[in-house]
Formats: sequence, structure tokens, C-alpha cells
Amino acid sequence: MSTDNFLYGIRPVIEAIKSGKEIDKIFIQNGLRGEIYLELMDEIKSNNIPFQYVPLEKLNKLTMKNHQGVACFTSVVSYTQIENLIPMIWEQGKTPLILILDRITDVRNFGAIARTAECAGVDAIIIPSKGGAQINADALKTSAGALHIVPVCRSENLKITIDFLRKSGLQIIAASEKGGDYHYKVNYTVPTAIIMGSEEDGVSPEYLRLTDNIVKIPILGEIASLNVSVACGVVLYEAIKQRLTSK
Repeated sequence: MSTDNFLYGIRPVIEAIKSGKEIDKIFIQNGLRGEIYLELMDEIKSNNIPFQYVPLEKLNKLTMKNHQGVACFTSVVSYTQIENLIPMIWEQGKTPLILILDRITDVRNFGAIARTAECAGVDAIIIPSKGGAQINADALKTSAGALHIVPVCRSENLKITIDFLRKSGLQIIAASEKGGDYHYKVNYTVPTAIIMGSEEDGVSPEYLRLTDNIVKIPILGEIASLNVSVACGVVLYEAIKQRLTSK
């Protein structure tokens, strides 16, 4: 584990938040109490930082030093607010192409997706605050630096974010083996947000219900599905092909 983005101890974590460091996630020991704990929780909630209560054993696996029941990972990227980004994309005269990742937990898959997204000119990657891959040094390396280029937006509630994108004029497309149309049958030349789902379960049913279309990639072999980073590349480059040939 890299120590460059790892902190432990209640006061160091509080000071990291106050100093404006981007926090990826905070782990707090179950049952932790006390005045300084309440101060930490005030900082966490006022800054909308993802946190998780965990048993002592989890923290001891992260470090055997005096963690005081608190440890955190700082982020290797700076997050962007999608609500601020979409108006900027419109003002630049661009047709938005947004990528939403639902519970992509494998760090290297995430990094590979970010690399493909940057090459394809994706305007932003949206991830959930909880339940996704940690953006760490491995993700950054696999992305070949793309995570320093493509804006990454964290969402507390993907349903609300998807609704915001729809109201902003984007069509919502999900890639899933449950899809009716093949991925190349959809028009991507219009403002579009594409949802890619988890390696195990695909896109959550609650998000599938919010889409304008659910598409599938043709599978001619015996294995039922592609790796999610490969599938993401297939769909994104269909969108790019359409946008290039429509000019």
C-alpha cells in the first residue's frame, strides 16, 4: 500500500480536511466516541466526504500504528462538480459525452476505462461516492495519466445525477446484456451520457429504469460478456465514429 495518500489518527485527518485536501474515503472504528470524534464528523458531513464504519481489525490491517480509530485515503485527483461542468461544456459549443460508472470496483479496470475515455474525448467521468474503485496510484498508473486530464465527478446519488443530466438535455444510454438494440443502432451524435455497470452485476436495475435506451454489444462466442473496460471502449468508439462521420 502506498503511504503517499494514506493518513491515520483523528487530528491529522481533521487537519487534512481543513487544509482542503481531496479525501477519497475515511474509515472510522465502530463505536468510536468523544468530543474530537464529533469534531471529525462535523468536518466530514459539512464537506460531504464518504466515510465508512469498520471493525478495529480492518484499521489494524491498514496500519498497526496508533490510528486512534480513524484512517483515510486522500485522493490522487481533484474532483469536479458535474453541475458546474455541464454549463461549461455547453458554453464551449461542444456536444456533451459523459461516462457514468456504476460500481466499477476493480482499480485497473477503472484506470483502463479512464484512459479510453480520455482518448475518446469524453467530457467527464461520473462515479458514485460509495461502492466504486478507489482512485489510487494504481488507477492513475493504469490510466496512463488520463485521470489528471478527464474531469472526475463524484455523485452522492446517481439517480439525482442522472435526472440532472436528462434535464440538461442529455439522452441516457446504458450498456447491458439485457438491452434490446445493438450498441451501433443508437444515435450518439446528440448529447449523451453512457452508463457502464459493475463487473459482476452490470448496471443496477434502478438506473436501467431511468434510461432512454438499453443497448447490448454483439457476443458471438461462448463467453457471455466482455470485460467492462473493453465493453466501454466498444461503445465509446461507436459514439466517436458516428460523431466524426456526421461532420
